[in-house]
Amino acid sequence: MTVADAKVVEALRTSLLETERLRKENDRLRAAPREPVAITGMACRYPGGVESPDDLWTLLTEERDAIGAFPADRGWDLDGLYGPDAHPDVRSAVEEGGFLSDAGAFDPAPFGISPGEASVMDPQQRLLLETTWEAFERAGIDPRSVRGRRCGVFMGTTGQDYTPHLKDVPDELLGHIASGGSSAVLSGRLASVFGLEGPTATLDTACSGSLVALHLACQSLRGGECSMALAGGVTVMSSPETFIGTGRGIGLPAAARCRSFADGAEGIAFAEGAGVVLLERLSTARAHGRPVLAVVRGSAIGQEGTNNGVSASNGPAQQRLIRQALAAAGLLPHEIDAVEGQGTGGLLSDAVEAQALASVYGEGRPADRPLLLGAVKSNLGHTQGASGVAGVIKTVQAMRHGVLPRTLHTEVPSPHISWKRGRIRLLTAATPWPGTDRPLRSGVSAFGFGGTNAHVIVEQAPPEDDPPPPPPEAEGEPGSAGVALWPLSGCDPDALRDQAARLLAHLDERPGLRPADVGLSLGTSRAALEHRGVVVGESRQELLDGLRALAEGRAAPHVARGAIGRRPRLVVLFTGHAPAPGTGKQLYDAFPAFAGAFDTVCAALDAHLGFPARDAMLTGADPTSAAVPDPARAFAIQVALFRLVESWGTRPGAVRGHGIGRLAEDHVSGRLALPDACAALTGPHEAPDPPRDFAQRVRDLAGDGTVYLELGGHEVAGLLDGAGAHAVAALRPGVAEATSAATGLARAHARGTAVDWRAVFGPEARRVELPTYAFRRGRYWRAAFDMSLVRPDR
Repeated sequence: MTVADAKVVEALRTSLLETERLRKENDRLRAAPREPVAITGMACRYPGGVESPDDLWTLLTEERDAIGAFPADRGWDLDGLYGPDAHPDVRSAVEEGGFLSDAGAFDPAPFGISPGEASVMDPQQRLLLETTWEAFERAGIDPRSVRGRRCGVFMGTTGQDYTPHLKDVPDELLGHIASGGSSAVLSGRLASVFGLEGPTATLDTACSGSLVALHLACQSLRGGECSMALAGGVTVMSSPETFIGTGRGIGLPAAARCRSFADGAEGIAFAEGAGVVLLERLSTARAHGRPVLAVVRGSAIGQEGTNNGVSASNGPAQQRLIRQALAAAGLLPHEIDAVEGQGTGGLLSDAVEAQALASVYGEGRPADRPLLLGAVKSNLGHTQGASGVAGVIKTVQAMRHGVLPRTLHTEVPSPHISWKRGRIRLLTAATPWPGTDRPLRSGVSAFGFGGTNAHVIVEQAPPEDDPPPPPPEAEGEPGSAGVALWPLSGCDPDALRDQAARLLAHLDERPGLRPADVGLSLGTSRAALEHRGVVVGESRQELLDGLRALAEGRAAPHVARGAIGRRPRLVVLFTGHAPAPGTGKQLYDAFPAFAGAFDTVCAALDAHLGFPARDAMLTGADPTSAAVPDPARAFAIQVALFRLVESWGTRPGAVRGHGIGRLAEDHVSGRLALPDACAALTGPHEAPDPPRDFAQRVRDLAGDGTVYLELGGHEVAGLLDGAGAHAVAALRPGVAEATSAATGLARAHARGTAVDWRAVFGPEARRVELPTYAFRRGRYWRAAFDMSLVRPDR
């Protein structure tokens, strides 16, 4: 082959490679609009004491009704609202609703919000801040790690009625009222507090707001506008205006219960709540190891169009909407098993909805597999801006558990719906999800008061292409090093104790969780807040005992506590201490990073010593061990410890040494090559300065947040610690080396030192579900509704 021929062949090869790259990129771009969107995290607050998706599932499976009395702590004139002396034109038609018991509660500390500003902030903003934090945690994401990400925020609401009724607001808080009551700030505050830089929008399409938000979030993800998105909705009835009168103007009267698709339906049972889901494209979620709870296969939004009024139902429009969602999902009607309906509780509106569902989903459906219809409103009431996402969370939980819950108050299904002819069945009892040879699928509907409708198709999470092997069973030893660390934190000491107590209760119920998995999950999916505690243990029981001590505020040998200063900084100290023969053997066996660095130093020493330095140093009984000079032994241990600390992602702000430690300082700082350092180690040496003198010299490095970490010895740390400084020794007499090094890391982290916990626990550790942050909520409520504003005789 000539030179010219070779050039032609190379050009053709390059062209083929580029063609293949372009083909793959085009395939990816064509697939993007239909790629499923993964739901990786969920969080919620709903009536009935629901504070999590698991709480919601418990409420549903226990078939509980969450409707209760009007709240007595919101400044409402309850006598004027429904008492015997209430004016007929003002009196509420009902005396109950679906209320959050702690709508005025909030913990501003994790979000950097002052208590004063929190008190003039609409509770809807406060609820979304906390539920968003929890959604990140449940997805295995540290909420403070998302700053700067292209994460979209799409939230539905039904208005802000808190700030117009504020009372006794101090002058210094007046400037916060505008942002506290703004619909735009509802989503904007989430972006601002968490530092998110994707598209942001607050949507008010009434009852359909949270599903419209979900649809737009999926579109934004598929269009590449963001790599992650939050979607959901919230409603808190800060004033009783929704109930005043007989519900005129809403199209349906207010009722005590939503009797969804049932005979005797009377109207809307108004309720409140908040729900948030975290979304990523499925391929992105898999690549990052997120928990995929379910996927959104397709969605559509549309308008009712011309009908008998903005609140009237339009069956043909609803049918078109469902078909659009099916087309977007690439599915046929009979491939959907169930639908979580709007089910508001109106005889006409529910009948129109059921007819639309039957008309579309009945096509090609086997007679023995009717579409199963339910509505979470029968449990919660109509949670308005949070109602659509409540249906999504319910559906995801139902898929995960393989059961479709009963729809309450449906003893007699509505006679105005053709149940048999339309091949549609109301879930009047809990029903196992029908088994098929395909993924489980369900539609979720939400219809807005203004005519904006949404329909979403949710599908069971697909299996992983290459799932990881199952982890080994929990054993007495937490990990390969025989020691594990559990880092916890809170915004104040009480929050730290609460977090430990919450984790302890969680682990008591789950004895099979491996300590390394718990540690990894705590370190990587929870924020490292100001007040910290790290439990160190060589067995699960030792870890649990330390966790109990942390929860009770007691001192314990293997519990490190601390608070980070204003400027966290780690100072590494190399000292002239000569370790005893055999020191480092436990570290060598426990930590590959230590072993690799130790081998490298010993290989460089061999040329100067004339015998294998590693074997001599690690076997204290070997006759040659005494031939290893103390400086060489100290240098090898110190450098290997430094590389171990580096492998844990811990970076010192300064390094100082004395005696032989100066050689270690010069080497790890890059000023002295390893061969030159080893040559110097076998020569004569001056006696090191006394530890007290060295300690005095490094005191000037101390500041608010400085931690000293002594590598090799413990004398200097003992002189520094407690004397206005925080000092840690990586090796301590009488303590197993791996435990001592881990405890040193724990104490440094408790004072603010950053740690790469994935590196600490290694690739075999897995993320597991743990309790979310233990918010310490106080009461922040300044609103009081003046009934004279609506009395006809005022």
